[in-house]
Amino acid sequence: MASRKEALARRANRVRRHLKSVANGRPRLSVHRSSKNIYVQVIDDVAGKTLAAASTLDKDLRGSLKTGADTAAAAAVGKLVAERASKAGVKEVVFDRGAFIYHGRIKALADAAREGGLTF
Repeated sequence: MASRKEALARRANRVRRHLKSVANGRPRLSVHRSSKNIYVQVIDDVAGKTLAAASTLDKDLRGSLKTGADTAAAAAVGKLVAERASKAGVKEVVFDRGAFIYHGRIKALADAAREGGLTF
């Protein structure tokens, strides 16, 4: 029987394999959430570089958030990464939810990133 870690890795790889087929050169908006924080990066897979990143641990957000593990924090991170991505010249991305279900904090982050100007 596969461990939980192996199952999560297999699910994330399945999502990324599908994203590579539909990306058409667009950068990937990769999300990781832990029990205490949420992290997001805009990654150019062709060049292998991170174009923009944000998390609940950023100094810009840390003082203004009650906790890093709720939908309000995820929405704040989504807006921040959309702002940083637009400064880097990125308008369209593909959303990589990894092994996480599109619900709750992941959905709040995605909606805030869309409001911030990212298209996916």
